[in-house]
Amino acid sequence: MSSESLPEIVEKVRLRTPARLFVGRSGGGYRTSMQLELRAAHAAARDAVRSEFDMEQHLGSGLIQRFDIFEVSSAARSKDEYLLRPDLGRRLSDASRNTVLKSCTPNQDLQIVMGDGLSTTAVAVQVPALLPLLIQAGNERGWTVGRPFAVHFCRVGILNDVGDLLHPRVAVLLIGERPGLATAESLSAYIGFRPRSGHTDADRNLISNIHGRGVPPEQAAARILKLAASMVLKQISGTQIREELQDGVVGQLRL
Repeated sequence: MSSESLPEIVEKVRLRTPARLFVGRSGGGYRTSMQLELRAAHAAARDAVRSEFDMEQHLGSGLIQRFDIFEVSSAARSKDEYLLRPDLGRRLSDASRNTVLKSCTPNQDLQIVMGDGLSTTAVAVQVPALLPLLIQAGNERGWTVGRPFAVHFCRVGILNDVGDLLHPRVAVLLIGERPGLATAESLSAYIGFRPRSGHTDADRNLISNIHGRGVPPEQAAARILKLAASMVLKQISGTQIREELQDGVVGQLRL
């Protein structure tokens, strides 16, 4: 079936989703153009996972200097170890713990951390736009905002270590999502109220799909800060916090 013969409703659906719908076939397989597109998407996903995080390259010297960003590492010592040992990515190395303690002011209202996660591409594309919006919005609320830092070989559980060391009211982790064939540029924001050892995903909230065809940075920043304010008001985060979406809709965040 050619694109010209598709019903109008199908074309409208295709414009609203990155899913590959009604792409046609050649015999029992995809057409050559679709095969090449899928192989390119798969290569981009592999590159996003396997590439090493380089703060200067992925964040840019302007952003680093503007917000005095520094970098540390999890207990994983290499990309391979990080992928094979998720537990090591959930805690800072001993040297990094000391660096964080020396470089950051504890007991801030908002502490932002960036982690490469499973997509350095997502960090490079989304963080330079999102981080300034978050810091500006936090300052506008009259909150104290801690010095941001980046973590190599980072998993979501690193929030617990950040909480144990710095005791922020709210901690936000901006981390690259596991890439798929739709996009390798999707970032997640995990948010926790007074994170600490023993916390699990049930104690955190998540805004995901931050990318060009998903949640744009401006909307993501507004949602993150609104959710953080709700955490401060209710003194809790996780499954007991529900995000108030547009048009009065209330939804449980996906964990």
